[in-house]
Amino acid sequence: MTLLYGTGNQAKVEHMNSMLENTDIKIIGLDDLNTVVPKVDETGNDPLENAYIKAMAYYNSFKVPVFSCDSGLYIEGLEDSLQPGVHVRNIGGNYLNDDGMITYYSSLAQNMGGQCFAQYKNAICLIFNESLIFKHMGDDISGNRFIITAKPHPKRRVGFPLDSLTVHIESGKYYYDMEENRSSVMAEGFRNFFAKAFMQCKGIL
Repeated sequence: MTLLYGTGNQAKVEHMNSMLENTDIKIIGLDDLNTVVPKVDETGNDPLENAYIKAMAYYNSFKVPVFSCDSGLYIEGLEDSLQPGVHVRNIGGNYLNDDGMITYYSSLAQNMGGQCFAQYKNAICLIFNESLIFKHMGDDISGNRFIITAKPHPKRRVGFPLDSLTVHIESGKYYYDMEENRSSVMAEGFRNFFAKAFMQCKGIL
């Protein structure tokens, strides 16, 4: 089955397809529709609210099965008013591109002693129709704690700028320099989410 991923970030579309490899699900993104995409105001207070807002907006526009994801970044030791949360790219009312994010978060880490500990909390909302809506936010689709360092790795990945600042806690290595797949647990979580949703829709869709 083909599902619309409510994002214009092609890197995220490719990443989700890789996590759902060897399943019957094919993911396409908003750019694949070749049509006007509505602007969605992400006014939620947490990742799950934003995921629902985006998924519902795109479902109402295109009337096809669609899901949206959202993440919140939470940094240990940072006061609540400065927590990125769901506004990882919007700092002080300004939208940061990839380079801007690397500059901002590396400076933040520098001001916290050269590094800080953080974690992403992820959420997903899948809408088949007005009656079949599935939402989830949990550790199984979220990442482990990691270090944000003040020294960026020279490697860059478009759409995932903070990967250049991410260091594995136990080994002290940049994730870019590690061979193992750090997304294996997260990928299993997303696969399980979709499998359960399709199971509950069996005989309905």
